[in-house]
Amino acid sequence: MTPAPDKPTAASIPGGRAKHGPPAKRRAPAAGDVAALTAKLGLEARRLDLFRQAVTHKSAEQELGLSSNERLEFLGDAVLEIVVAEHLYRSHPDLAEGDLTKLKAVAVSEPVLAAIARQLDLGRYLLLAKGEEQSGGRDRSSILSDSLEALFAAIYLDRGLRTARSLILQLLAGHLEAIERREYEPDYKTLLQEKIQEVHRTPPTYRVIAQSGPDHDRTFIAEARIGRQVLGRGTGKSKKQAEQAAARQALLEGEEAPVS
Repeated sequence: MTPAPDKPTAASIPGGRAKHGPPAKRRAPAAGDVAALTAKLGLEARRLDLFRQAVTHKSAEQELGLSSNERLEFLGDAVLEIVVAEHLYRSHPDLAEGDLTKLKAVAVSEPVLAAIARQLDLGRYLLLAKGEEQSGGRDRSSILSDSLEALFAAIYLDRGLRTARSLILQLLAGHLEAIERREYEPDYKTLLQEKIQEVHRTPPTYRVIAQSGPDHDRTFIAEARIGRQVLGRGTGKSKKQAEQAAARQALLEGEEAPVS
């Protein structure tokens, strides 16, 4: 019989504490403090070494002499896929395979996972090499999303699929609702800024180059630029939508021809 999922302990609940004795003094969790991380998730981990590996970026492998989270990331990706696929399959018996595939692709995408990782403040716990940290790696979407997948794998190996499924669906709940209502829109401007700043020190800029239509129904065209180089162009019913569309186009163009 599969054991029930872990229940949050008093220490894992904001403001919670044991019934007896004075409240413990709180301290900010440090990088690699996986005991604090698992407590935050409401887990009683059996193997903290798995969770330490889950927060160890490949850049720290040589510097700190630890195993990186890349293998766990591989497994966590598969755990996440099966959990989300099963949820969508059971929740939407009316949807065709193609529609389910599209929903799943968004639910397990880097922007969604990075957003969840930021909600957990996962970057605070990551073990990174000094150079990676100095370049902003602690808040880089690709690192955060990969580390979250590694964390899912650690939970699966330590507590089993039932607990992993419960926690993954809990963390994804708000995002899944928006995705299933077709209301989710990634923050393309943030993604583009991260990509650009891997090469350039300055962030991209945006400029509305045209607008048309009556005041109650205007259409805007915006460009995303780095210096004088136009990276992408997009259209929207507001300046914000046009800028997001321009950033999205810039990301698509960048996949074919990286920004120089």
